[in-house]
Amino acid sequence: MDLDTVRTFVAAADAGQFQEAAAELAVTQQAVSKRIAALERNLGVRLFTRTARGAELTIDGQAFLPHARELLRAAERAVESVRPGRRPLRVDVINLRGSASGLMRGFHRAHPEIDLDVMMLFEIETAVNAIRSGAIDASFRAVVAPGRPLPEDIESVRVIDEPLQLLTGPAHALAGARSVTVAQLAGHRIWMPGIVPGTEWGAYYDDLVAEFGLTIEATGPNFGSDALLDTIADTPALATFMGEHTRLVWPADHGLRRIPVTDPTPVYPHSLLWHRDNPHPTLATLRAHLAATTTGHDAPGTWTPDWVLPR
Repeated sequence: MDLDTVRTFVAAADAGQFQEAAAELAVTQQAVSKRIAALERNLGVRLFTRTARGAELTIDGQAFLPHARELLRAAERAVESVRPGRRPLRVDVINLRGSASGLMRGFHRAHPEIDLDVMMLFEIETAVNAIRSGAIDASFRAVVAPGRPLPEDIESVRVIDEPLQLLTGPAHALAGARSVTVAQLAGHRIWMPGIVPGTEWGAYYDDLVAEFGLTIEATGPNFGSDALLDTIADTPALATFMGEHTRLVWPADHGLRRIPVTDPTPVYPHSLLWHRDNPHPTLATLRAHLAATTTGHDAPGTWTPDWVLPR
């Protein structure tokens, strides 16, 4: 149903005259008559009766009027749902327990008046396509993966470098260390079943292995963080890497240890991605918040792959 004809019908019903409806809609009286006639043909009924005083609703017109008003209200709600500043800011954080989620929680605490939709997308291509289509407004990613530069219409800014820590069970050979160097990790089995080939984090850990001669195993199904923690707690030969800002809770009897890694400290680079033409007004607020509250990158004594963008 053509909403212009419905809008014209409501205006004519309220005014009681086609001429006044035409003035309100900034069209000619002839255009009003044509729109009403088209709506009547579409519905198969007469909506108005012409009188000396103007136009009066028929019984069918009276029946249709409240529904016509609701159609116009529904159309307005649909427009409002996608109008910049009226819909929530949609941001991809990859992992609800990771540092990107923590950054968004901090943003929400600082700006509780801003509506947010936080979601998780898997691969960087999926996130970039969602940004370009307008399905999301921004995404936290490690920019970029080797051989896959960002499209020219996608902007990015490095927001935080997250140090990796070694997570061990109580019986692991390194469990008592206050810190470990990367060199000390050589020969130890680091189990990370969540690594997926072709992802940006997969490329990150491939380079970490190549650079320092580490042994990272991604074997076995990924049953999630709880199963990972159980296995690490019960298996003295295994350890895993965990971001410093990752929020996990485990039973006290697990006795797990989080140990800083040094000389150098591997850091995972988190960047914010967005479309350069995105008009959502609160996207700029998010970027300003991150710029004011996050630390710098490429600090002395840290390591990232060569392909990570410094900007």
